[in-house]
Amino acid sequence: MRKLSIAVERFPIAGTFTISRGSKTEAVVVVATVGEGAVSGRGEGVPYAHYGESVDSVVTQIESARRFIEDGGDRFALRGQLPPGAARNALDCALIDLEAKATGRGVAHLLGLPPLEPVNTAFTISLDSVEAMAAAAKSACDRPMLKVKLGKDGGRERLVAIRRAAPRSRIIVDANEGWTPEMFPEMMEACIELGVSMIEQPLPAGADDYLDEAKRPVAVCADESAHTTADIKRLVGRYDAVNIKLDKTGGLTEALEMIAAAEEEGLIVMVGCMVSSSLAMAPAFVAAQRAQYADIDGPLLLARDRVPGLMFSGTIVHPPYPDLWG
Repeated sequence: MRKLSIAVERFPIAGTFTISRGSKTEAVVVVATVGEGAVSGRGEGVPYAHYGESVDSVVTQIESARRFIEDGGDRFALRGQLPPGAARNALDCALIDLEAKATGRGVAHLLGLPPLEPVNTAFTISLDSVEAMAAAAKSACDRPMLKVKLGKDGGRERLVAIRRAAPRSRIIVDANEGWTPEMFPEMMEACIELGVSMIEQPLPAGADDYLDEAKRPVAVCADESAHTTADIKRLVGRYDAVNIKLDKTGGLTEALEMIAAAEEEGLIVMVGCMVSSSLAMAPAFVAAQRAQYADIDGPLLLARDRVPGLMFSGTIVHPPYPDLWG
């Protein structure tokens, strides 16, 4: 017989993580564990206030699915029980982990994927003063790809300083909905001049129709504007890429379908993450096998990760050990 347990865990962030909407100093996650016989599977979800979630609401959602889970419900039927979000992500990933361990098959084999290969992840430069961001970029200038958080002032000065500090790194700019249509052309020109590879979610979700007609010499990626497979067709012509996060899709099951839909529409795929531990990053790593861009550096932003965790060699992420996940 199955047994579901729920836990709230906290991981301190190394310093402060800041984006255009605010700052935080710890990652608070909800872990679902589904046990059956001698084996158990785990999944981690990150409640995200911007999407109307809290720790209590995510715990309540997981609890609402207890009977479904303990009566043997599977990850496909789970999508009819819970909406996309952190709660469903935790349960979906726990069910995948449980099945992998119960059958003795690695997660790649279980999901019909090729053997897992190491992935190169972007490394995030948090929003801060020009000087602080330049210093952070200089200390990370040996990393092949930097993801730079910019804010509501556009951020040209910050971007110039970061490019000087890290001249060889590829740069992804992430505005987290902080720009306006009026500042978009100027920031696009700055991104062209400074060799930026991609711009992520420059305008607010729901107010991004400006992009339908805007010139996009640098690829523009949807994040807050894209949650599930149903969003993909709406993005075509407005965006060039999509950032797929398991806490938005509601798990790896939906994420893999969303990746397939994005590929079919010719969109560039990025797999991203919230600031969270290696338990959340392990299934994101699986999804990132099919992505052109990976942003799964969550554990690198923590002062303390869970043990065992993912192994990083610089920004190279290695496949998870089964005792972590999968």
